[in-house]
Amino acid sequence: MPVPEFSTARSLLSARAVRARAETLLKAGLDGQLDHFVVDLDRLGACADAVVETIREAYPDLAIPYHARWRHFSVGGFERWGSLVHAAPFEDPAEQARAAFDLVVVSVLLDAGAGPTWRYEEGRTGETYARSEGLAVASFDMFVSGLFSSEPEDPFRADARALATLTEAELADGFQVSPTNPLVGLSGRTALLNRLGQVAAADPEGFGPQARPGFLFDLIKAKSRDGEVPAEAVLEVLLTHLGPIWPGRIVLDGVDLGDTWRHPLAGGTGPTEGLVPFHKLSQWLAYSLLEPLEEAGLTVTGLDALTGLPEYRNGGLFLDTGVLALRRPEEASRPHEVGSRLVVEWRALTVALLDRLAPLVRERLDIEDPAALPLAKVLEGGTWATGRRLAKSLRPEGAPPLAIASDGTVF
Repeated sequence: MPVPEFSTARSLLSARAVRARAETLLKAGLDGQLDHFVVDLDRLGACADAVVETIREAYPDLAIPYHARWRHFSVGGFERWGSLVHAAPFEDPAEQARAAFDLVVVSVLLDAGAGPTWRYEEGRTGETYARSEGLAVASFDMFVSGLFSSEPEDPFRADARALATLTEAELADGFQVSPTNPLVGLSGRTALLNRLGQVAAADPEGFGPQARPGFLFDLIKAKSRDGEVPAEAVLEVLLTHLGPIWPGRIVLDGVDLGDTWRHPLAGGTGPTEGLVPFHKLSQWLAYSLLEPLEEAGLTVTGLDALTGLPEYRNGGLFLDTGVLALRRPEEASRPHEVGSRLVVEWRALTVALLDRLAPLVRERLDIEDPAALPLAKVLEGGTWATGRRLAKSLRPEGAPPLAIASDGTVF
């Protein structure tokens, strides 16, 4: 089947473009043309076995939820969002959905790597959390405190005025940052939320009269037909209206391309030649919006149109199981910039290999219908958890097999 062409700037704002360019780089890897990686598809079976082992232990009934930020909000067995909704009910399902969007948009944008030493102590439970779970609980506490709202009488929301004026000191306080508890990329996270506020204020069509991320719910609902909305439409709304928030990235024909990078073997024609889109945080956000949309009465269709997420747990899974190997193993000992050719290759290979891994996982679980275990559940069950499990068994603090010089807005 020929690979579709994506030759205009807006054509790269899609999961289809992510998948197509990733496939092109995987083919280059299989042909031995990549600078940094060797691909061994014969190891995919053992990789699938490791994922299935994780799934059967965590979900023996195979009742796997979506890979979403909501899993982190319920860490430790405490349903934080459910408790909030129960204690302070919203006026109607739409307003609850807007508040959920406000929370999850801000929290996902804050969900880049925390670093190996950062921790967050939760006051309500006395528990201490790290990495993604810690970032989620901390951002939830900041949301509940009203930090992201400019209206004291309406704290459970996020709006442009509060986000645009948020200071690094306020965010550091919310994350309990100190000289002995450093958080990677704090200034980058602050700047990202500031830009979200500025973009929301300048885009009433996208963010509504209150300039809230939550108004994206109304845009997505408007794209529904008979109560159904395609997953691609969810992502399209996010990429269209959140594109301008990303820092120092590629702009083509006036279009902000967000999480898009360069590689000479990526293919393409015209101005998009050599560009590789990933849209990792936007797709993570799309997965995380499924439940608020469903709770508001909508059905999201075509989930597997979205791709796997090219981040260090999924990417680490393929390195730690031998599906991928560095041509020069010494490259694992130094940090790499997000836009480096090595990282672009790693992320593209991760996307393409997840598409090949998912059918093997379903086969081992005797699941014939892909809709019964979409990629959103394979990731959760799943590849992300297995990547973390293997990392913990192989390296101190569960560090990934490659080090990334992160600015807090990608990894």
